Amino acid sequence: MEGWAFWVAAVTASMLVGMGKGGLPAVGMLGVPVLALVINPVTAAGLLLPVYVLSDMFGLYAYRHAFDRRVLAILVPGMVAGVVFGWATATLVPTWAVTALVGAIGVVFALNLLLRRRGPVQPRAARVGPGLFWGAVTGFTSFVSHSGAPPYQVYTLPLGMTKVVFAGTSTIAFAILNAVKLVPYWHLGQLSPANLKVAVVLMPAAALAVYAGVKLVKWLPEAAFFRFVTWALLILSVKLVWDGVSGGVGA
Repeated sequence: MEGWAFWVAAVTASMLVGMGKGGLPAVGMLGVPVLALVINPVTAAGLLLPVYVLSDMFGLYAYRHAFDRRVLAILVPGMVAGVVFGWATATLVPTWAVTALVGAIGVVFALNLLLRRRGPVQPRAARVGPGLFWGAVTGFTSFVSHSGAPPYQVYTLPLGMTKVVFAGTSTIAFAILNAVKLVPYWHLGQLSPANLKVAVVLMPAAALAVYAGVKLVKWLPEAAFFRFVTWALLILSVKLVWDGVSGGVGA
């Protein structure tokens, strides 16, 4: 983990993570793929987890007054269960299959949002059953590959939250999720003193990016914000499908 290529990729990835914590969770998903251009993807995921957690602190402060308590109360137990399941099956479930499945779900959902007829859409109620299910899928896929945004957005985008409440709820939900992931990641040996040192060096860039993300969320018009999130979901989901299929072919 040295050389200019590594540090360019690492700083870029940390800034993407920070912007994700500023309210653009789909952008944060780009962090691991960017860093994986120069180091092993598993190493990249372990290296960036401390950056996620430290960035969460800035995001939590920025959105401390803007979140949906009911949505969090429904999703968080499912997320924790998903992490536990991912930990228990870490050596059994191939990462490429999970990655491809998450990508396929995201592609279908994003295309449905983009291609359906324009016009007012009645927001859905935050129901417990679907919330627990998609929360569990979010926790599991986030544990496996830091790719929890697509299943999370499948549940939350139709709820009709305002952009700031959507951003704040996302930031808080993933902050809790990342904190929970620390224990199994440490147990599985994906955290190390060297990773923590690099994370500390990357923190200033990530912290500045958090507030850039907050400003961007506030600046974008409501409709443009959700269009951006939906297109980001589609692009990232297509990449996940590609990564998954490529991993399966090479396995």
